Amino acid sequence: MKICITSTNKGLDSQIDPRFGRCAYFIIVDSETKKFQSVSNRANAAAHGAGIQASQIIRNEGVEAVITGNVGPNAYQALSAAGIKIITGASGTVEDAIDKFEKGIFKEVKSPTVSGHFGLGGGRGRGRLMNP
Repeated sequence: MKICITSTNKGLDSQIDPRFGRCAYFIIVDSETKKFQSVSNRANAAAHGAGIQASQIIRNEGVEAVITGNVGPNAYQALSAAGIKIITGASGTVEDAIDKFEKGIFKEVKSPTVSGHFGLGGGRGRGRLMNP
């Protein structure tokens, strides 16, 4: 199974990026072979639609599950429509997340965890946590 972990950098020792659509990198791991690749998130600088564009990037990589900190409504809808499992609430390193995934510690979410534009930071209309 191919899993994707949002990351702040390119390696397994990198920290998980809590933002899905605006993360710096996607670390895509084959859970059977343990081989991985780093994919730069070209959508992170998008003015609008970063979550949808990021969803398309990982769908094109054949990913079956995504592990991240949070996911907004548009990304949630795009990932769900593609049949990709969504796991949120992850923190720590990418390697930690892979270990927790393999042990079955993570649970799939059934709704977005933040409002739209959460990853843009402070300011008016910049999103909020859905379940603080």
